[in-house]
Amino acid sequence: MSPIENSSRLLRWTRAAAFLGRNALTLLGAIITTSTAFTLIVFWMSSAFRPSQNPYQGLLGFFLLPGVFAFGLALMPIGLWFRRHKLKKAGELPDPYPEVDLPAGFVKKVLFAFGGLTLVNVVILGYATYSGVHYMDSQAFCGKTCHTVMAPEYNAYQRSAHSRVTCVQCHIGPGASWAVKAKISGTRQLFAVGLGTYSRPILSPVRELRPARDTCEQCHWPEKFHDQRIVVKKKYADDEANTPLTTILALKVGGRTAAGPTGIHGRHLQETTYVTKDHTRQEIGAVTYRDGKELVTYEVAGAKEPMKGEVRTMDCVDCHNRPSHIFEQPEQAVDRAITEGRISRELPFIRKTSVAALKAELGGPGTAERLNATLTKFYQEGYAEVFRKSRNLVEAAAVELAAIHARNVYPEMKLTWGTYRSNLGHEETPGCFRCHDGNHTSASGKTITPECDACHTIMAQDEENPKILADLGM
Repeated sequence: MSPIENSSRLLRWTRAAAFLGRNALTLLGAIITTSTAFTLIVFWMSSAFRPSQNPYQGLLGFFLLPGVFAFGLALMPIGLWFRRHKLKKAGELPDPYPEVDLPAGFVKKVLFAFGGLTLVNVVILGYATYSGVHYMDSQAFCGKTCHTVMAPEYNAYQRSAHSRVTCVQCHIGPGASWAVKAKISGTRQLFAVGLGTYSRPILSPVRELRPARDTCEQCHWPEKFHDQRIVVKKKYADDEANTPLTTILALKVGGRTAAGPTGIHGRHLQETTYVTKDHTRQEIGAVTYRDGKELVTYEVAGAKEPMKGEVRTMDCVDCHNRPSHIFEQPEQAVDRAITEGRISRELPFIRKTSVAALKAELGGPGTAERLNATLTKFYQEGYAEVFRKSRNLVEAAAVELAAIHARNVYPEMKLTWGTYRSNLGHEETPGCFRCHDGNHTSASGKTITPECDACHTIMAQDEENPKILADLGM
């Protein structure tokens, strides 16, 4: 196309835009787009120098304002189209469009300005899209935006060993395909939150979770060998003296060696599948395990028929099912608080009384006051002298009980003690004994062992002053 033809076409477009642009819709779109563009630029500059942790400010700056900006852009051509359609329908559409009575140089300047503004709009939309996606990957968005729904999980995550690992590193991982799946799933969840149709409590995302080899194993090398590790567990008796009881284990972590797999990790790194009938995976049917070159299937002894359900390949999250969102049981939480000195062992029966108070309290407004009243009443009636001399310790214990309750019980989400089970170990839940129950047997008579020493060596169990601690210099 010749320069003369290009110039003629530009002139026709200019005349059409000038004539059809005289409508309220296009003018409104221009006003919205211009004002929103300035607001966005100010917001982004402010965020660069003073980042905000307020999730709702993020929603405003990264979603609502860019949406309004795009809406304004869309209004402008829509206004042109409506005016053209209206004039054409009435038979009043001019052909050709009226001349623009402006100097040629000025028209060129207008066209250059229009092109420049179009480029600016493209840059603003591109940056808004990038910023929005980046914000959706932040902890503030994941944990705080849907506050009621995600508060339990977010609070637990902040106390976990993974608190510096971003949510998306575990829940999405690298690559575009899983990011797209996550955003589609997130859109569905957004509607559920808006309509109030989300589950209470929310279900653990075990089915939708990306395989551990793509997430956990990016940091944790599963085939690395680990020698035995000494684990010291402290708890307290329900007697008046809150007697400390210590259990010491040599945990056979294991892994890969030149001679083959050993220990807990090594054995479970072998090709293993199992059948489970629901998303909690608490009831395990047939287990198929590669023993050397042979695949061996262990069925539940005495079952009338094989369990029907999902066939799953075992990976990290089958045992470490709540690595970043751990909720405590009352006994576990109180034992830890006593060990760390946040609840004084000097108070008679404090362990027993605290556990009972936590289990009886349902939560809601006034929880802290009721827990304080429970402890106060117990010591005033049964240990008046202790209460008189150590009232500050009783009050400190009540404060700690309120904190324990607040981080584990959420009535609005129907989340209470034991709602989310951890499969790591077997003291509070079946855990390991889902398979290692002595009831999964192969056709040849082999049984998945329930023996304690398969996974750990017990060096002391619930002893008040185990000698092994002194021997180990601990």
